[in-house]
Amino acid sequence: MSKIVELKSVFAGYNNDVILNDVSFEIYDDDFIGIIGPNGGGKTTLLNVILGLIKPIKGSIEFFGDTENKNNKIGYLPQINQIDKKFPISVCDVVLSGLIYSSGIFYKHSKEDRIKVRETLEKLGICDLQNKPIGELSGGQMQKVLLARAIVSSPRLLILDEPNTFVDNKFEGELYEILVHLNKEMAIIIVSHDIGTISTYIKTIACVNRGLHYHKSNKISEQQLASYNCPIKLITHGEVPHTVLKTHNHILS
Repeated sequence: MSKIVELKSVFAGYNNDVILNDVSFEIYDDDFIGIIGPNGGGKTTLLNVILGLIKPIKGSIEFFGDTENKNNKIGYLPQINQIDKKFPISVCDVVLSGLIYSSGIFYKHSKEDRIKVRETLEKLGICDLQNKPIGELSGGQMQKVLLARAIVSSPRLLILDEPNTFVDNKFEGELYEILVHLNKEMAIIIVSHDIGTISTYIKTIACVNRGLHYHKSNKISEQQLASYNCPIKLITHGEVPHTVLKTHNHILS
């Protein structure tokens, strides 16, 4: 089991607003980590630190392995609402853009690059979409295309930011099965508000609320959440999956 990334006593935020306080965290090559926490608690800030989009105010982050190609280590699947579907680009070109870090922004993609794109699309069962404009895709199809873009460079770590947003339940289940298969090849971090659903697939849980508490299991209780200072509520009704809600002031009668 090899280490990919290590955060040591990281403080991070924006301007003078510190969001993450003294976070230490290690990611290994077979990890499948679910990240949960309240809105504004620092989940996105943590991702931005790992992705290199912001630098720690204090503390350090270290990447292990081939430090010459740090960007190739990480594949990123953003929230689908961050994508402009009106942009005139095909599915193939979207996935090819996932190879820019390995090639350089002015590199002309080779035949081998296009073969790799096709193989990735085939792996996700969407090869028939390769020439389609992204504006014609459904929510589930778009998520698969963005996932293909994230994994086409064969990263060591795949990060997904609430991938079940704006997609139907059928695709959601299919996505998680794909991720279980991909976890044999790469570590995965998934941010989600639905701990009940993802707990079937993930291996461990990180609760992020300004700080970070790492739970070395995919099962967690309300008592443990409280001890981790992670103010979310687990709700179940029979066999219906858990739903995670942020804190609120409603009084139940």
